[in-house]
Amino acid sequence: MRTATTVEASAGDRWREQADFVVEAEKLGLDVCWVAEAWGSDGPSALGFYAARTERILLGSGIMQVGTRTPVAVAQTAITLSNLSDGRFLLGLGASGPQVIEGLHGVPFDRPLARTRETVEIVRRVLDGGKISYAGNEFRIPLPGGDAVPMRLSARARHQIPIYLATLSPGMLRLTGEVADGWLGTSFVPEGSARAYFAHLDEGLARSGRSRADLDICQGAEVAFAPDEDALRAMVAGRKKELAFSLGGMGSSSANFYNKAYSRQGWAEAAAEVRARWQAGDRDGAAALVTDDMVLGTTLIGTEAMVRDRLRVWRGAGVDTVRLYPAGDTLDARLTTLARAIDLVRESSS
Repeated sequence: MRTATTVEASAGDRWREQADFVVEAEKLGLDVCWVAEAWGSDGPSALGFYAARTERILLGSGIMQVGTRTPVAVAQTAITLSNLSDGRFLLGLGASGPQVIEGLHGVPFDRPLARTRETVEIVRRVLDGGKISYAGNEFRIPLPGGDAVPMRLSARARHQIPIYLATLSPGMLRLTGEVADGWLGTSFVPEGSARAYFAHLDEGLARSGRSRADLDICQGAEVAFAPDEDALRAMVAGRKKELAFSLGGMGSSSANFYNKAYSRQGWAEAAAEVRARWQAGDRDGAAALVTDDMVLGTTLIGTEAMVRDRLRVWRGAGVDTVRLYPAGDTLDARLTTLARAIDLVRESSS
């Protein structure tokens, strides 16, 4: 398995610390660093800065949100970052959710599947270097009814730019298998992944005449090491509020893709109850409903032996790239955790 991580460039006011983390992670042998956008800093600015400070590590947008930029603007950004980094850029795209897309950016969230498909199609046409002419249901280029004629970019991509999609729902997973080079997944339980994720990915792969070997399965989870069982119990208890937020507070009142993902992997009743409590304003009550298994099943938290065994399970389930979110209150602590995790990934892959 390859190793990766995800950072959010701003992380409060710790800009320099995040950049130092990426530089030191490269020295540890990390293969890929994804840069999140969410509702904080933009991703491409940080990716350009990290590209200037690194030499080997692959850098990816994890993710740029479909709908907040035109498809051609996405392609322009990808070409620029790829050329600046000498081919080290991976383009990660995702639909995000209605709260961010509509509540923050003020653009409609409807038809995310169609918008994502057409965005990938247009980006690929731009990367091919020809004139851009596209007539879809979501995008028309050139815009009809005027005097504009098809154009091509003056900038050309000097390297291949793999496209990854961050998806969770069955329809979006099928699209990922059909059109993407990689899948950026989350809320991953290897024991339930065949039904919840891989069945849909494989259906999409079959549509395009491809196999699992043609898709980089990139899954992520927090990694933290407990010295003993007492420390582990405290770690798990401390993560329950965070998981309750994902299950109850992410998305909008009508759409929470994380909640649905947990539901498809065996926790439908618990996920529904957590969400109901959270939406009612009972944050502590929601966290109390999160079980230890729900935390341990979707993270890499445990003793060193537990994490080593869990990584083998991930590999056996079909994960190609493991995205590590190292725990730690300081830069040194996060790097120490990351270094231990990278070593364990190498052991589990040997």
